[in-house]
Amino acid sequence: MPKMTIISPGPLSTIQDAGRFGYMDTGFSPNGAMDLYSMKIANLLVGNAMCDGVIEMTMMGVSVKFDATSTVAITGADMQPELNGEPTKMYAAIEVKAGDVLSLKMAKSGMRSYLAVAGGFDIPLAMGSMSTNLKCALGGFEGRKLKKGDEILLRQSVPKAHVGSRDIKPENNFENTIVVRVVLGPQDDYFTENGINTFLTSEYTVSDKSDRMGVRLDGEQIENKNGVDIISDGIATGAVQIPASGTPIIMMADRQTTGGYAKIATVISADLKNIAQAKPGTKVKFKAVREKEAVSLKKEEDKKLKKLQYELTYSVWKD
Repeated sequence: MPKMTIISPGPLSTIQDAGRFGYMDTGFSPNGAMDLYSMKIANLLVGNAMCDGVIEMTMMGVSVKFDATSTVAITGADMQPELNGEPTKMYAAIEVKAGDVLSLKMAKSGMRSYLAVAGGFDIPLAMGSMSTNLKCALGGFEGRKLKKGDEILLRQSVPKAHVGSRDIKPENNFENTIVVRVVLGPQDDYFTENGINTFLTSEYTVSDKSDRMGVRLDGEQIENKNGVDIISDGIATGAVQIPASGTPIIMMADRQTTGGYAKIATVISADLKNIAQAKPGTKVKFKAVREKEAVSLKKEEDKKLKKLQYELTYSVWKD
């Protein structure tokens, strides 16, 4: 069976897919790729199902050696990929041959990159998902981050001729300041009018204490009415918790399933990718939108991905 061997793993590289669903009631977080949009595009570029497993790399990428011909694609943060020491493209289907080494460096822009391999990884599912749950040592590659010497089996060897000339223009524009749209609630009534105004008008900074569980923000404290403790309830991806410190935490893929701090707002699905790609030091501003707009933007994103899937598939027919 074809495989790829990890030469250098980077600081935090894990196998992720679209996530693990249906188990939050038993305490298992969904996990999955932080930037689902980039993950899906990487898979489309190599002809995989959108939600197939990929390698998610954080801040710095992996170096891997292939033992068979295959086709790969890299999306997300610009980690300056090289094939056998020569620069290679992102957002394109790239053929690799037996003995080839693909290397990624420190992220030049953005925070997380995604490596998809045509045909996908031959990794068993845990609770219906390939995603790595680091806290529970579940899923992915032995339930842990990748390390030197790991051999990841591939389902098949897929030359580029079988995938076609899939190549799109990178659309990521990683800014030093991002505007993140939110829907207020569900516990915005725990905060004063002044507190909500502070939340929506202040500029926050992504902390270096951020991780896959939550993106912590430094900045102005948000004033509450009578404390922020609540009876623990469920936490959605993008929920903005305000703990006792008074500064926001945006809950992400590895979040806990329930929490006892009031949530002032929820980041809309279409903007989660921007938070996932925000490096420490990135400035964040919040903008309130209505639920109807949030749903519309999510539908637009899904429609865009389906259109891309059709266009890339059609390009194979033309080839």
